[in-house]
Amino acid sequence: MKSLRTFTLTCGVAVAAVVSGPALSAPLQVAVEQSPSGLDPHIVTAFSSFQIIDGTIYEGLTALDNDLNIVPGLASEWQISDDKTTYTFTLREGVTFHGGDAMTSADVVASLNRVLAENTGSPLASRLAAVDSIETPDDSTVVLNLSAPSAPLLSSLTSIAIVPAKYEDDTDSLQRAPDGTGPFKFVSWQPDVAITLEANADYWDEERPALEGVVFNIVPEAATRQVGLNSGQYQMLPNIDGVMAQQFQGAGGVQLEETLELAYSLIGINVSRPPFDNAKVREAINYAINRDDIVAAALFGAGVPGGPLSPALTNYALPLEEFGCFTPSADKARALLEEAGIETPIEATLLVLPRDSTKGIAQVVQQQLAAIGIDLELDIPEIGQFVQNWRNSEFDMFVSLNSGTIEPDDYFYRTFRTGGSTNVFKYSNETLDALLDAGREETDTAKRQEIYADAQRELACQGPAAFLTYGQLYTAMRDNVDGYSISPTRSMRSLGGTSVTE
Repeated sequence: MKSLRTFTLTCGVAVAAVVSGPALSAPLQVAVEQSPSGLDPHIVTAFSSFQIIDGTIYEGLTALDNDLNIVPGLASEWQISDDKTTYTFTLREGVTFHGGDAMTSADVVASLNRVLAENTGSPLASRLAAVDSIETPDDSTVVLNLSAPSAPLLSSLTSIAIVPAKYEDDTDSLQRAPDGTGPFKFVSWQPDVAITLEANADYWDEERPALEGVVFNIVPEAATRQVGLNSGQYQMLPNIDGVMAQQFQGAGGVQLEETLELAYSLIGINVSRPPFDNAKVREAINYAINRDDIVAAALFGAGVPGGPLSPALTNYALPLEEFGCFTPSADKARALLEEAGIETPIEATLLVLPRDSTKGIAQVVQQQLAAIGIDLELDIPEIGQFVQNWRNSEFDMFVSLNSGTIEPDDYFYRTFRTGGSTNVFKYSNETLDALLDAGREETDTAKRQEIYADAQRELACQGPAAFLTYGQLYTAMRDNVDGYSISPTRSMRSLGGTSVTE
């Protein structure tokens, strides 16, 4: 019988129903740039979806607090066997789904199986790759048996929402009508107008939520969002970039919160399409790019150049001096193309995530690559089409934002490992695969640091992505908004503890 060690941690909307607990403040009016591409937590990839549902409508077994520490979510405690291959979770009491059903271990198993199911096509599937089997001794206990130790498992579970078991084989319903356990319940979605949430009267934490609800107003025009916040029509503009944040510096009645985000901007490269299947061509692209110019021109100075890992991960991220290709040199880039036997000009299409910051990055990169004979045509579709083309690898190159977390495995495994659930680059590298497998199984921090240092070196110059920047992230709020804390992950989880004073 395995010896167990126990970890018990303490946890830190238009119109609402009447709820018990403290009096609720009026609904929060939020203005966001884009409509979500959907609301199914196991399928969506766009930030526009994630920020609406993560920690507000949906929750995982584990969660992150404001300092990015792993804390209990829907599991009140867990036990880890000495060989680190068995995790036993005790579910929190008194949790109900918004549809009214009590949450049990059957729902947890169905949720994890749903993520792993091939027909779901979940981008989160790789995060559960080590799970060999799941047991449910009773309604309040879930046991995960792993094929090997998995250092990132508790971090990965923060992003895997628990949904009712009845949706295990249904990949349609939750896209339009979410059903979670979080502090806010879905009310309505008016396409391109607003998504409305209301307070969950039966939320397991009696101290939350403090708001009657949240209305996510879809406002594509930056100027309209700015005027709306200044006038008080909107009370929050979440996760904005430095360009918009500058407009609120010193503005009366407005407060700004900021953090260096974990998400990164990148140029993704489809390595199945010549000439990008040639590693020297990918290295040439890296030499042609001036990341300082991108920060200055596209982010207006609100960010830093970055490599494969965010500088915020101080225990893992290598300094950029480690990567020779991060020192711009058009001459070196042209020489690499010549060595590869590639004739210029090279004509290619750059698929662009339709956000202000990524559009700016695309324009700068277009100019920089033109200098070495790579002529890019910019393709800027609406968000739904971008996601579809991205998921189907229908691109030569793309510019986008990739999410990041506190765990380096989350940056690399699903994205760059052979067969990874978001490896849209069609990239395969046996050396990198071995490193990423080792990084998952190794639990010694010093050894993991060495493994991920090698992984960064493997990816930085000849991998399928040119890593560009990590932006400074801002949230602008009226000064009567209290209790909100900006997250480097772009999650709006802290809305559960947010209030608005009269």
